[in-house]
Amino acid sequence: MRYISTRGDAPILNFEDVVITGLASDGGLYVPDTIPTFPKEQLSYLATLSYQDLALEIMSPFIGGEIPRKDIKDIIDRSYSTFRSEQITPIQMLGNGEVVLELFHGPTLAFKDIALQFLGNLLEYVLNKREQKVAIVGATSGDTGSAAIYGCQGCKHVDLFMLHPYGKVSDVQRKQMTTILDKNIHNIAIDGNFDDCQTIIKELFQSPKFIDNRPLAAVNSINWARIMAQIVYYFYAVFRLNGVDEPVSFAVPTGNFGDIYAGYMAKKMGLPIKKLIVATNKNDILNRFFTSNDYSKKGVTPSLSPSMDIQISSNFERLLFDLYKQDGKAIAELMKEFKQSGSLKVSDDILQESQKIFSSASCDDMETKKIIAEVYNENDYLVDPHTATAIYAARQFDEGDNMIVVLATAHPAKFPDVVEEVTGIHPELPEHLSDLFDREEKYIKIDNNVEDVKSYISKSYW
Repeated sequence: MRYISTRGDAPILNFEDVVITGLASDGGLYVPDTIPTFPKEQLSYLATLSYQDLALEIMSPFIGGEIPRKDIKDIIDRSYSTFRSEQITPIQMLGNGEVVLELFHGPTLAFKDIALQFLGNLLEYVLNKREQKVAIVGATSGDTGSAAIYGCQGCKHVDLFMLHPYGKVSDVQRKQMTTILDKNIHNIAIDGNFDDCQTIIKELFQSPKFIDNRPLAAVNSINWARIMAQIVYYFYAVFRLNGVDEPVSFAVPTGNFGDIYAGYMAKKMGLPIKKLIVATNKNDILNRFFTSNDYSKKGVTPSLSPSMDIQISSNFERLLFDLYKQDGKAIAELMKEFKQSGSLKVSDDILQESQKIFSSASCDDMETKKIIAEVYNENDYLVDPHTATAIYAARQFDEGDNMIVVLATAHPAKFPDVVEEVTGIHPELPEHLSDLFDREEKYIKIDNNVEDVKSYISKSYW
């Protein structure tokens, strides 16, 4: 399998190199040059498999034989041995016919665990084989950080530097990151928002020589291995609900566009998906694009769903690359325009093509609270604010003739204040995190300045 940049001017890489490279040298994101597809008769076989065995079949074509199949199986099995549900991503059928795919049964209670447990084990495998060490740098709006840290803690071949926006993640999200005290884990609180953190990461990848030519790697969803791992649960959900006969739609809480892009990949691979519904909060750049071709940056407004407080959705570039028939030059021009003006538009034909697959809706904080309360009162079931935005979006497009699966991306205990405010119920952390607020924290606060971050990483890297 060959991997190419969305901007068309970076070296073609194999799978292992993509895993430890992250952002392409031309500023683009790596994608496979061909998408594996499964005919209906093969889907019928895949529908009989456990989650782990299904993951092996879905991910193997993207790996292209570079890693022995038995080793991939071992990485997958170890990655999901830490989950609290044997099904890994169980389905809940609510009383009013709504369907929830629970993605929060991993060690840090968020959907990011599904990809990052796998990526952590995969990185350690590849780096050990190559006798190589890397510095991993990442930005988080809350959940990626803790999932990546949990996946990489204690790794002999990795130093992990994770940036989060100071004071703009929940207390549970912060503590899950900052209470991991392993020497190879470095938490950096940036005096800014998530987009500032993400911009710093992109600038670091444009100037990797600041750490004496030692390689940088990425754990954000710019890393293709994360997208690859997330494709699996779309297949698993469809197989558990309708087999392969009836198309299913998905409503996805969306910030950086990685989770829903994985659904787009699943559809291209042959999975019967009717619609992908983009659920945003008041930071609605994606909703504005899909409804009115307005992909323009505005100020980030703090919300009850902080992991979606984003105005630059990195993985959106991967979708544009596909819509533009893999024209890297065109994407480079679009991204240049966006960087200079903070806005981009596509042709009417491209917009209409995207609307055949994607719908979208924006949910403000008031509606978020209303949904949390309604779901609890009607079903005795707690949802976190991000999941609530997806339920809201699903209800906007529920026409009764198509099953819509809501992706529940975080455990309600990660956002206990708002859940308790509107339901009167305080969601408890699982036992393995019950002492979280008694644990020692370790992090450093740095100004919103890439040079200061470079200096810290240079001094701390091994």
